[in-house]
Amino acid sequence: MEAGIVGLPNVGKSTLFNALTMSKAAQSANYPFCTIEPNEGMVSVPDGRLQRITKFIPPQKVIPAALKLVDIAGIVKGASEGQGLGNKFLSHIREVDAILQVVRCFDDPDVIHVAGKVDPLSDMETIEIELMLADIQHLENLIPKAERAAKGADKDAKLKVEVMKKCLAWLSEQKPLRTLALDDNEKKAVKELGLLTAKPILYVANVDETDVEGKSPLVPAVRAAAAKSGAEVVPVCAKIEAEIAELDEADRAEMLEGAGLAEPALAVLARAAYKTLGLQSYFTAGEKEVRAWTIPIGATAPQAAGVIHTDFEKGFIRAEIYSLEDLEQYKSEKEIRAAGKMRVEGKEYVMRDGDICHFLINK
Repeated sequence: MEAGIVGLPNVGKSTLFNALTMSKAAQSANYPFCTIEPNEGMVSVPDGRLQRITKFIPPQKVIPAALKLVDIAGIVKGASEGQGLGNKFLSHIREVDAILQVVRCFDDPDVIHVAGKVDPLSDMETIEIELMLADIQHLENLIPKAERAAKGADKDAKLKVEVMKKCLAWLSEQKPLRTLALDDNEKKAVKELGLLTAKPILYVANVDETDVEGKSPLVPAVRAAAAKSGAEVVPVCAKIEAEIAELDEADRAEMLEGAGLAEPALAVLARAAYKTLGLQSYFTAGEKEVRAWTIPIGATAPQAAGVIHTDFEKGFIRAEIYSLEDLEQYKSEKEIRAAGKMRVEGKEYVMRDGDICHFLINK
């Protein structure tokens, strides 16, 4: 699973990407389209539960969950018609699972705004319109071919045509597909089409250094606009976060305190991105490592085991599971077993966020 960072040029996308991925590469110049091929990087997802587990099961190493991020070049008005290499950039978005849209909520005369003024709502609308126009164009190209394939008795082909037309009608009303109610079969069909506005979205309000909590009038306006499609907003000062990312632990703590932050805003953003992607974590814990494993919400125990190794899903017999609260109450796995709190779950078990597991596998 991966998320693409998008936005207009010069809103702070690459600064944010570099900070998130701890990249120390030189910042690009202040020009639109300075990013052409998407940059890719991994970002750890901070999770305080890992440290809570290690208090009772000390490991040699701790491994957090991680996300893949893709920094996609700035999109401009007319991108759906090829402006600013738009078609190429939109194709990059088609390949990711979720969108992180950076919205500029700061004013700086030294940083050019492509529209000539800072207006985050207008920026959000510009991107949304371009993504909707690209989806309309994509569907109009696909529907004739799908209709020919649906002339036989293939129910799946007929369903696909119906879903395409339903999506096209919705888009024609200037509504993004993430706001369209679909049943499970329809959702599956839409996912296969790679439609841009069907992807979950998280808005990142890039704020000024004096507004790290996002209390200026611009951020509440962004929140209100995002809420219309059920999206969340995370305020981040990319400039400060980039500086924090370059520091060692002691200096980082001092700078966070000076900025009035309990933790880097990027930690909040990483967790929000994880949630937007529909992901959750389970843990394995032992002397060698305490580790967070990433699974989709709704994954079964065999599917969770398969994340460790594909053979584990095929050979799954059962899972032994306990909670972090059990560990904190009973202090060890031995005492959890003695108290009868170690649960034995089979193939139908749906994993819960934060489960601590051992898997029994038929080798």
